[in-house]
Amino acid sequence: MLTTVKLPKDLHAALENAARAHGMTKSEVLRKALRSELSRLAGRRRLTPWELGKDLFGHARSGRRDLSSLRARDLIAAARRKRARG
Repeated sequence: MLTTVKLPKDLHAALENAARAHGMTKSEVLRKALRSELSRLAGRRRLTPWELGKDLFGHARSGRRDLSSLRARDLIAAARRKRARG
């Protein structure tokens, strides 16, 4: 089956260079690359937000263990001040 694909000049040049270097036609290079990429995509599932950031979570340390409770206290105090102002 024939399919037409428009390539930017740099990608077309890279395709020609790869085909020449490996003694393949441009079509052979494209078929091989497309099979490889489609296979990779088929085996890959979407990552959850946790999976994307799990290596980053918990790495910023202030040295203080009470920050969340202090933040809650500060928010409550701010809400009370705002309510008092009316």
